[in-house]
Amino acid sequence: MSALRQVLVVDDDPVVGKSFNRVLSQKGYVVVTAENAAEALEKMREQEYDVVFSDIKMPGMSGIELAEEIKARRPWTPVVIVTGYGSTDNQARAKAAGVSAFLNKPLSPEMIEESAAQALLQTAPVAAVPLPSQAANEEIPVEVTKERSRLVNIALFLAAPFIGLVYAMALPAVGMAMLLGIAGKALARKYPATRNVGLVIAAPFIGLIYVVTLPFVGLGMLLWTGFQAFKGTPSTK
Repeated sequence: MSALRQVLVVDDDPVVGKSFNRVLSQKGYVVVTAENAAEALEKMREQEYDVVFSDIKMPGMSGIELAEEIKARRPWTPVVIVTGYGSTDNQARAKAAGVSAFLNKPLSPEMIEESAAQALLQTAPVAAVPLPSQAANEEIPVEVTKERSRLVNIALFLAAPFIGLVYAMALPAVGMAMLLGIAGKALARKYPATRNVGLVIAAPFIGLIYVVTLPFVGLGMLLWTGFQAFKGTPSTK
C-alpha cells in the first residue's frame, strides 16, 4: 500500500472516526474525519480523497444522499456506506448511487482494512496495453508485400501504353538508322570517292532519326526509373 492515501470518514459518532484512524494510519493512510455531510462536502472542495466512508444516518443529509452528491461531482471517488441500520431499500439505493460497498456495524479492524483496499482497487491505474506479440509483428510485412504488389500491378497497367508507344516509334527509326549505316559502309567500300557525298546525304536523315527517337527513349527511361523508384518504396497504408 502506497503512503499518504487520503481517506475521509463521515460519521457523527467520533468513536467511528477514531477506529478508522487507528486501523488505517498504521497501513499508510491519512484519515480525515467529518461529523456530517455538509462538512464532508466542504472538505472535499479543499482536498481530493482516495476513498470516502460515510455513516448512513446523520443529522441533515444522509449517507446515501452524500454518496449521490459525491458521485455527481467526482464519479471516480469510491464511497463506502457504513451503518448499523442496514436494509434492503438502503442497499438498493446505495448500489444505484454507485456505492462501492455497504458495511454493517460493528466493524472489525479486518473489515476496515479490507474495505479500504477493495475500494482503492477501483481507482487503480488501468494496466498498460501489452505490445503486439512477435507473431502479430510477423504478419505486417506480409500485408505490406500484398499492398505493394497490388500497387506495382496498377503502375504496370498504367505505364504499358506509354512503353508500347515508345517502342513503336523508336524501333522503326533505329532500324532505318541501321540500314543507312550499312548502306553507307557498302557504298564507301565500293566507291571510296562517294564516301563524303554519302555522309552529306545521310546526315539529315540520321539527325532526323535522333530528333524523333531521343524524346521517346528519354520518356521510356523516365518511366522505367519512376517505376523502379515506386516499386522500391514500401507502402505505409
